[in-house]
Amino acid sequence: MIVGVPKESFPGERRVALVPAVIPSLLKAGFEVVVESGAGAGAGYPDAQYVEKGAKILLERAEVFKAADVVIQVLCHGSNDVTGKADMPLLRPGQLLIGFLRPLGSVETVQEIASTGVVAFSIELMPRTTRAQSMDALSSMATICGYKAVLLAADTLPRLFPMLTTAAGTITPARVLIIGAGVAGLQAIATARRLGAVTSAYDMRPAAKEQVQSLGGRFVELPVEAKDAQDSRGYARAQDESFYLRQRELLSRVVAESDVVITAAVIPGKKAPVLVTRDMVEKMAPGSVIVDVAGERGGNCELTRASRVVVEHDVTIIGYINLASTVPYHASQMYARNVAAFLLHLTKDRKIEIKTEDEITRETLVTRGGEVVNTRVREFFSLPVKIA
Repeated sequence: MIVGVPKESFPGERRVALVPAVIPSLLKAGFEVVVESGAGAGAGYPDAQYVEKGAKILLERAEVFKAADVVIQVLCHGSNDVTGKADMPLLRPGQLLIGFLRPLGSVETVQEIASTGVVAFSIELMPRTTRAQSMDALSSMATICGYKAVLLAADTLPRLFPMLTTAAGTITPARVLIIGAGVAGLQAIATARRLGAVTSAYDMRPAAKEQVQSLGGRFVELPVEAKDAQDSRGYARAQDESFYLRQRELLSRVVAESDVVITAAVIPGKKAPVLVTRDMVEKMAPGSVIVDVAGERGGNCELTRASRVVVEHDVTIIGYINLASTVPYHASQMYARNVAAFLLHLTKDRKIEIKTEDEITRETLVTRGGEVVNTRVREFFSLPVKIA
């Protein structure tokens, strides 16, 4: 079995799907590894390091796809909506494809992937269970996004984050509010605290309170209750507009008192809910900063523009997407460990075995035999339950 690692083609993407350090474990399991020349260069992993660990370097992208029984990417077609479609003719029936596919994004895209005949696994559908924790690449990337969001805010804010006692007097600490205490939000809390800011967080899921407090953050409690706040996988559920209206009203004062607001509230497969309105931005102090981690999903701030930095009412709003790619060395390292663990999970006696009775395999398997086979994806797009 040959594992192929093509170079990421999304504009500005610097990550690579496998790093040299994980290759020995794949070789031991019976795999060969081929890597497109230069695939790891942007992340700090030159071709020579892959060769040292036993991988083979191929010069052409098409060669990698042709040789590989298993293709591992970071952004597959679906997540890569700019250049990903160009890889479709290179895929073949029965070949395994593993990576971020954004399976709840577009039914047409998922069906395009299915039509190639590949056996496609979507890493972002990994169950949030203890057993699957080592394979949870979505959480790994969210961790980096939360960390980098705080650094961007600290670099932009015209104030210092920590309290300092100096000969020129005492400098009061910055006040940081994180909205959405998922994996990215929790890492943002931890990073803001390490930088010395007074840190608060809000999440509509009651279970988040203990997690926020365990990191030293103050949990903002609002007198508004969400219905079925989270699903069985621990993700937030979408609420009706009356809930969001009341939520915005109550958050308005907290936002106005903050120097930095980091929003990280996303709902799988849905447009990000608007939690910070134009009116709320107007009430923030001049020089304040908003970093919208949900920018790619439309943004939690009404004024966010994806991939851009805008200044409105003297408030800087950062809507950068793909933040994990800005820390490519460790992002690639974490992703590679996750996908290597997943690939080894699929392997028994030096062969790939796809057992759909296994939860991890079943939940991540999206296409097989020319069909979309994932139950969650089919239900999301209202596809017929019975596969023809």
